[in-house]
Amino acid sequence: MAVPEVIPIAHEPGYRTETIGRYAGGQFFASITYAFPDGSRRGDGWEESKRLYVVLHRFDSEGHHLDSDVWCAGTWAEQRRKPDGPDSVSSRAEARMAALLDGLSQREFGDIAIRPFRLTVDGVVFGLVVERHEDGEGDGDWAEFYPDRLGFSAPWDGLYDT
Repeated sequence: MAVPEVIPIAHEPGYRTETIGRYAGGQFFASITYAFPDGSRRGDGWEESKRLYVVLHRFDSEGHHLDSDVWCAGTWAEQRRKPDGPDSVSSRAEARMAALLDGLSQREFGDIAIRPFRLTVDGVVFGLVVERHEDGEGDGDWAEFYPDRLGFSAPWDGLYDT
Protein backbone atom coordinates (compact mmCIF):
# COMPACT_ATOMS: atom_id res chain seq x y z
CA MET A 1 0.00 0.00 0.00
CA ALA A 2 1.40 3.39 -1.00
CA VAL A 3 2.08 6.12 1.54
CA PRO A 4 -1.03 8.32 1.88
CA GLU A 5 -0.82 12.09 1.33
CA VAL A 6 -1.92 12.71 4.92
CA ILE A 7 -0.52 10.36 7.55
CA PRO A 8 -2.39 9.75 10.81
CA ILE A 9 -0.41 9.76 14.05
CA ALA A 10 -2.08 8.39 17.18
CA HIS A 11 -1.76 10.14 20.52
CA GLU A 12 -0.44 7.65 23.07
CA PRO A 13 -0.16 9.04 26.64
CA GLY A 14 2.97 7.81 28.38
CA TYR A 15 4.69 6.97 25.08
CA ARG A 16 6.61 8.82 22.39
CA THR A 17 3.57 10.50 20.87
CA GLU A 18 2.15 11.86 24.12
CA THR A 19 2.89 15.50 23.19
CA ILE A 20 0.89 15.78 19.95
CA GLY A 21 -2.48 17.29 19.30
CA ARG A 22 -4.41 20.34 18.19
CA TYR A 23 -4.37 24.00 19.15
CA ALA A 24 -6.04 27.22 17.95
CA GLY A 25 -3.72 27.42 14.93
CA GLY A 26 -3.97 23.80 13.77
CA GLN A 27 -1.99 20.74 14.85
CA PHE A 28 1.34 20.16 16.60
CA PHE A 29 3.95 17.48 17.21
CA ALA A 30 6.37 18.14 20.07
CA SER A 31 9.22 15.96 21.28
CA ILE A 32 12.50 15.82 23.14
CA THR A 33 14.99 13.62 21.33
CA TYR A 34 18.70 12.93 21.03
CA ALA A 35 20.21 13.07 17.55
CA PHE A 36 23.54 12.93 15.76
CA PRO A 37 24.34 15.33 12.92
CA ASP A 38 24.78 13.72 9.50
CA GLY A 39 28.29 12.36 9.11
CA SER A 40 28.88 11.78 12.84
CA ARG A 41 30.59 8.56 13.74
CA ARG A 42 30.37 6.60 16.94
CA GLY A 43 34.06 6.75 17.72
CA ASP A 44 36.09 8.82 20.12
CA GLY A 45 34.24 11.94 21.19
CA TRP A 46 30.78 10.75 20.10
CA GLU A 47 29.38 12.09 23.38
CA GLU A 48 30.00 15.67 22.17
CA SER A 49 28.18 15.00 18.87
CA LYS A 50 25.03 13.49 20.37
CA ARG A 51 22.70 16.43 21.05
CA LEU A 52 19.41 16.70 22.90
CA TYR A 53 16.81 18.66 20.92
CA VAL A 54 13.48 20.11 21.94
CA VAL A 55 11.23 20.26 18.88
CA LEU A 56 7.82 21.75 18.20
CA HIS A 57 6.43 21.31 14.69
CA ARG A 58 3.23 23.18 13.82
CA PHE A 59 0.80 22.27 11.04
CA ASP A 60 -2.41 23.74 9.67
CA SER A 61 -5.68 21.86 10.02
CA GLU A 62 -5.06 20.03 6.71
CA GLY A 63 -1.66 18.79 7.91
CA HIS A 64 0.61 21.17 5.94
CA HIS A 65 3.82 22.03 7.81
CA LEU A 66 3.76 25.66 8.97
CA ASP A 67 6.96 26.00 10.98
CA SER A 68 9.24 24.35 13.50
CA ASP A 69 10.95 25.46 16.67
CA VAL A 70 14.11 23.35 17.06
CA TRP A 71 16.33 24.04 20.08
CA CYS A 72 19.45 22.22 21.28
CA ALA A 73 19.54 21.83 25.07
CA GLY A 74 23.09 20.43 25.08
CA THR A 75 25.10 17.30 24.47
CA TRP A 76 25.20 13.81 25.94
CA ALA A 77 28.63 14.68 27.35
CA GLU A 78 27.19 17.68 29.21
CA GLN A 79 24.35 15.57 30.57
CA ARG A 80 26.79 12.95 31.85
CA ARG A 81 28.96 15.60 33.54
CA LYS A 82 25.96 17.13 35.31
CA PRO A 83 23.09 14.62 35.30
CA ASP A 84 20.89 16.27 37.94
CA GLY A 85 19.55 19.64 38.92
CA PRO A 86 17.89 22.52 37.11
CA ASP A 87 20.97 23.23 34.98
CA SER A 88 21.26 19.71 33.57
CA VAL A 89 20.66 19.24 29.86
CA SER A 90 17.55 17.16 30.49
CA SER A 91 16.10 19.70 32.94
CA ARG A 92 16.67 22.53 30.47
CA ALA A 93 14.97 20.45 27.78
CA GLU A 94 11.94 19.72 29.96
CA ALA A 95 11.60 23.41 30.88
CA ARG A 96 11.78 24.46 27.24
CA MET A 97 9.18 21.84 26.25
CA ALA A 98 6.80 23.03 28.96
CA ALA A 99 7.16 26.64 27.78
CA LEU A 100 6.55 25.71 24.13
CA LEU A 101 3.46 23.68 24.97
CA ASP A 102 2.14 26.42 27.28
CA GLY A 103 2.44 28.82 24.35
CA LEU A 104 -0.08 26.87 22.25
CA SER A 105 -3.47 28.47 22.83
CA GLN A 106 -6.43 26.12 23.25
CA ARG A 107 -4.07 23.13 23.27
CA GLU A 108 -5.60 19.67 23.42
CA PHE A 109 -3.56 16.49 23.23
CA GLY A 110 -4.91 13.96 20.74
CA ASP A 111 -4.50 12.28 17.37
CA ILE A 112 -3.19 14.28 14.41
CA ALA A 113 -2.91 13.77 10.65
CA ILE A 114 -0.02 15.49 8.84
CA ARG A 115 1.69 15.57 5.46
CA PRO A 116 5.33 14.60 4.91
CA PHE A 117 7.86 17.41 5.38
CA ARG A 118 11.60 17.72 5.90
CA LEU A 119 14.04 20.28 7.26
CA THR A 120 17.66 20.17 8.37
CA VAL A 121 18.98 21.99 11.44
CA ASP A 122 22.57 21.67 12.69
CA GLY A 123 23.12 18.87 10.18
CA VAL A 124 20.21 16.86 11.65
CA VAL A 125 17.17 15.88 9.59
CA PHE A 126 13.80 16.67 11.19
CA GLY A 127 10.43 15.78 9.74
CA LEU A 128 8.11 13.10 8.47
CA VAL A 129 9.98 11.64 5.51
CA VAL A 130 8.62 9.13 3.00
CA GLU A 131 11.00 6.17 2.69
CA ARG A 132 10.94 3.89 -0.33
CA HIS A 133 12.41 0.48 -0.88
CA GLU A 134 15.13 0.31 -3.52
CA ASP A 135 13.02 -1.85 -5.85
CA GLY A 136 10.59 1.07 -6.33
CA GLU A 137 7.56 -0.98 -5.37
CA GLY A 138 5.07 0.90 -3.19
CA ASP A 139 3.84 -2.06 -1.14
CA GLY A 140 6.43 -1.71 1.62
CA ASP A 141 6.93 2.04 1.66
CA TRP A 142 6.60 3.89 4.94
CA ALA A 143 7.01 7.32 6.56
CA GLU A 144 9.71 7.85 9.17
CA PHE A 145 9.55 10.65 11.74
CA TYR A 146 13.09 12.00 12.20
CA PRO A 147 15.14 12.17 14.30
CA ASP A 148 12.78 10.34 16.67
CA ARG A 149 12.87 7.26 14.39
CA LEU A 150 9.14 6.53 14.55
CA GLY A 151 8.01 4.49 11.55
CA PHE A 152 4.47 4.70 10.20
CA SER A 153 3.17 2.18 7.66
CA ALA A 154 0.17 0.20 6.44
CA PRO A 155 -2.51 -0.15 7.66
CA TRP A 156 -1.92 3.58 8.36
CA ASP A 157 -3.74 3.50 11.70
CA GLY A 158 -1.53 6.10 13.38
CA LEU A 159 0.52 3.62 15.39
CA TYR A 160 4.30 3.59 15.01
CA ASP A 161 7.16 1.10 15.05
CA THR A 162 10.64 1.89 16.32
